[in-house]
Amino acid sequence: MTTPAPIAGDGAVDAYARLTELGLTLPTVVAPVGSYVPAVQSGNYVYTSGQLPFVDGKLPQTGKVGAEVSVEEASGLARLCALNALAAIDALVGLGRVVKIVKVVGFVASAPGFTGHPAVVNGASDLFGAVLGEQGRHARSAVGVAELPLGAPVEVEVIAEVA
Repeated sequence: MTTPAPIAGDGAVDAYARLTELGLTLPTVVAPVGSYVPAVQSGNYVYTSGQLPFVDGKLPQTGKVGAEVSVEEASGLARLCALNALAAIDALVGLGRVVKIVKVVGFVASAPGFTGHPAVVNGASDLFGAVLGEQGRHARSAVGVAELPLGAPVEVEVIAEVA
């Protein structure tokens, strides 16, 4: 994709430059594992489907957080989910059009008794802040669930406002 210029206005961040500075590359958007699309635009908003922590089309780790997967590992996986969400947004409209990450919902496949969901989803939130600065600050939910697709430990979905 061609790298568009950042959105004009106060606090605009060049997300592509920030990704480079952070040593990150947007991955190729993974083909859906069901009957849906990775992201859809409605008006000035882009809604991503739940993004799993795929790397080169594969899950690097499976299992429940608080059992087979540590909080630190799960936070890193949430970061991968966020990077995949940015890739889905970029493929649809380009990151240069992102005005604000509005809402993030993180789902954590949890072992019984695990309550550290916010610490896990911080991996995604921190990535959005690092890449988009103030535009990456968002409202958020961190939800524990019994199971996620393909045994993934974490899944993240995003709502982004775009120009």
